[in-house]
Amino acid sequence: LIIGWVTQFGIMPFVAYVLIVTVLFGFSPREDVALIALGALIMGSVPAGTTSNLFTYFSKGNLALSVTMTVNSTLWAFVMTPAVLWLYANLLQLDDSVTIEFGELAVVILGLIVPVGLGMVVRRLSANAGAILELVGGVFGVLFIPFLIAIWVPRNWQLLLSTQWNTYVVAIGLGLVGIFTAYFIAKLIRLHPMNARTVGLETGIQNGPLAIAVIVAVYIDNPGVDEILLVPALYSLFIVIISTLVTFWFRRANLAEEQKIPNLL
Repeated sequence: LIIGWVTQFGIMPFVAYVLIVTVLFGFSPREDVALIALGALIMGSVPAGTTSNLFTYFSKGNLALSVTMTVNSTLWAFVMTPAVLWLYANLLQLDDSVTIEFGELAVVILGLIVPVGLGMVVRRLSANAGAILELVGGVFGVLFIPFLIAIWVPRNWQLLLSTQWNTYVVAIGLGLVGIFTAYFIAKLIRLHPMNARTVGLETGIQNGPLAIAVIVAVYIDNPGVDEILLVPALYSLFIVIISTLVTFWFRRANLAEEQKIPNLL
């Protein structure tokens, strides 16, 4: 659980920072992509998404650990998301280009994670009801993607067509690099393969709906809000594809591990 917390709020914001510096600022003028960088940093700083629970289940991971990590990171988000945003925004000197309302971000996040606390109370009172709520949350996370495609993409079609390739690389790389970095760290410290798969998926699959909700709530009056939303929206579109492919790979790895056991007996 501690490893998951460290990878969630240590690896993902750092991966976002590295991608912004090397890919975004490395190939585009800083002033042209400052708002996009802010969106990428927010995407890397939010907690894990509930869809990670579904992909953990299908990848033969540790579902109980996945749910616990999701709840843990979500509850910590009130403190950690503004904290890591402040740290990396200062390192990137984003305040020179865009105003970041850290206090308002914290208040919005607190309001959005209250349902998680209520869910914990429900689960304590009734394990079955809690399990149903978790399933509904995971399904909602998956259904959010076609909703995003139907609502946001048509309205911003021209923006997507004019978006530079490096923005797509950041959006795709955030999830991909996050999953495999956390997975190989978990393997390096000799976690059980089931737990290593869980930590990888739990780390790389961020809460896209939360990131988008926070941005809309805080920056709705900002004329550049669509640019801030670019990476979170693209991330939310591509992470399902990435997670599906990774899940297939994890399932094959799990099958290979199971086949080794009879040979050792």
